[in-house]
Amino acid sequence: MQQLTGQDASFLYAETPNAPMHVGSVGIYDQSGVTGGSLRFKQILDYNAERLHLAPITRRRLVRVPGDVDHPYWVEDKDFDLEYHIRHIALPEPGDWRQLYILASRILARPLDLTRPAWETYYVEGLSNCEGIPPNCFAVISKTHHCAIDGASGVTLFALLHDITPVPQRITPPDKPWRGEAIPSDSELLARAATNNFTQPLRMMEAVLRAIPANQRFAAAARETRTQPMPVPRTRFNRPVSPHRVIGFRRFALDDIKAIRKTVPGATVNDVAVAIVGGALRNYLSAKQELPADALVAMAPINVRDPSDKSVGNQVAAMLISTASNVADPRERLGTVQRSSEQSKTLANAIGAKQMTDAMKFVPGSLMVIGNRFASEFGLLQYQQSPYNVTITNVPGPQMKLYSMGAELVTMFGFGPLTESVGLIFPVSSYCGEFAVSFTCCREMMPDPEHMEVAIAESFAELRALAP
Repeated sequence: MQQLTGQDASFLYAETPNAPMHVGSVGIYDQSGVTGGSLRFKQILDYNAERLHLAPITRRRLVRVPGDVDHPYWVEDKDFDLEYHIRHIALPEPGDWRQLYILASRILARPLDLTRPAWETYYVEGLSNCEGIPPNCFAVISKTHHCAIDGASGVTLFALLHDITPVPQRITPPDKPWRGEAIPSDSELLARAATNNFTQPLRMMEAVLRAIPANQRFAAAARETRTQPMPVPRTRFNRPVSPHRVIGFRRFALDDIKAIRKTVPGATVNDVAVAIVGGALRNYLSAKQELPADALVAMAPINVRDPSDKSVGNQVAAMLISTASNVADPRERLGTVQRSSEQSKTLANAIGAKQMTDAMKFVPGSLMVIGNRFASEFGLLQYQQSPYNVTITNVPGPQMKLYSMGAELVTMFGFGPLTESVGLIFPVSSYCGEFAVSFTCCREMMPDPEHMEVAIAESFAELRALAP
């Protein structure tokens, strides 16, 4: 039995019926090299079964403490059923991108059953008419609750389920056979909570003492960089979300992104991603005559884990960046993003990774749950001013070809959770020389996702024209 950290648990507490908190991806695989030309469901089950011990989180379920008076626990699920978590389905003809998007959006919109391990994977056959990929491909739509993984640990988990050659590597079996655990009783959980809460004031005092110098460093950095609070305009993406979702993506050559980066001194690949999104937001909102005078503000998660740490779970902080959506010139837009990003990094470094992840340890789960339910049920969220407009998360992926059961991974893109007042997220990823900018949005806020895909492509083209 392992207790969730405060940050892991916060994603559980933040979940509402209209805003489930899971992350995931869509991968497209070419199975032309597979023996027989296609995979069988038994092959899929056997392949995943022999690798389960490499990712223990896949067989753990959540057990919440009564009243949420303490953070939940992971318990080895003695009723684990692999066939529940892995499903094999097919698209009807013609099997195009639109059908795949609709299917993935519906899967994404449905909350996970948290009485079981918090993940599901769908193998989708019938991709016969998707422009830009070979025929006879299949898709893998996977989703995992955010309380179990963040972007960086998700990449680690993803790598464990793949090979770097078409021939699958031999997996060493576990030293001991896996066994489930009995669900702890309410009295046992409350007893553990009493012990933890008894020592909580001491740990909180330690965190407060660490926070004092961090706040001083932050104030000094803010003065040095002359950082001013960014106004956050109201947009169609900043109201209570519906339970329905839309997704989409565009992919570009990673070399083109690196070429764009060199057009502005000091710019990074992440800055280019934000500038592409800023231009896309400008194009999309301008077409609807809704472009605000102030730039939309993006929240960008920061991976604060040690590079040697391969554990799952969440170790992220956040910084706010201007998308420069109010800047017409693409070079000036990228420059504005670069300066905003540099200021945010300076402030984040001044605070320190430890202090940025400390706060959630001491927020009582029961208060967060009650607060979210109260605000959702009584319609208070429509009056809430979000501190940012959209989320942009950039997770670098592997740059070599990957294979699953002999099928080559052709392309992939991510999707992410929405919050009750931020209905648009842009997951950005890279794989094998490709750079994918995807989005997940509330369907009521974006009834025309194909227009956002066009807006992303147009924004990229403006920036690419700057580079030789």
